[in-house]
Amino acid sequence: MAPAQPITDTLIQDSIVKAVQNVSRIMLRQESTLLEATMASAASNSLSSLGTAPYVIGSVGFAGNANGLVYLCFTDEFAKYVAGHILGMSANEIQTHGHEVVKDVIGEITNMTTGGFKNSLCDLGFPCKLSLPTIVRGDRLSISAITSATRGIFRFNCGNYQMMADVQVKI
Repeated sequence: MAPAQPITDTLIQDSIVKAVQNVSRIMLRQESTLLEATMASAASNSLSSLGTAPYVIGSVGFAGNANGLVYLCFTDEFAKYVAGHILGMSANEIQTHGHEVVKDVIGEITNMTTGGFKNSLCDLGFPCKLSLPTIVRGDRLSISAITSATRGIFRFNCGNYQMMADVQVKI
C-alpha cells in the first residue's frame, strides 16, 4: 500500500496528541491537554520543565515504512501516581513493591501510546511494527535526536502533573 500522504509535522502532532489523550482517558480516567509543541530535527528537551528529578522515561520504537521512537517522560512522583491509580494501590503499597511495579505500568502506558501513534501511521500507508518497551529512571537524563529524523517534543498537562512525549520519525 503506497502512502496516501507524507508524514508532516502536523500529522505527527495530531497523532501523538490523539494517542496520549486516548490512553490518558482510558487508563487514568483523566483528560490530558497539550500545553506546548516544539517541532525541530534536533530540538533539545528540558525534562526540568516537568518538575524535579528523578525522572522515569519509557520508550518504544517502531520500524517498517516509517521508523522511529516515542519517549514518554514523567517525574518519578507522577509515574508512581500513574502506577497506583492504574493498579488500585496506595502510595505506601507502591513504595513497598518498589520500582518494578512502576516500571511495568510506565512500560505499558508507553506501549499503548506508541501503538496508537503507530496505528495512525499505518492508516496512512506507513506500516510498521513496535519494539518492546524500555524504561529508565534517573536524575540526569536527556534524550538525543536520531540523525535526520523529524522530531517533536510535546508537553501535556494531566491533572496535577505534566508529562512529555518526544517523538522521532524517519522515513
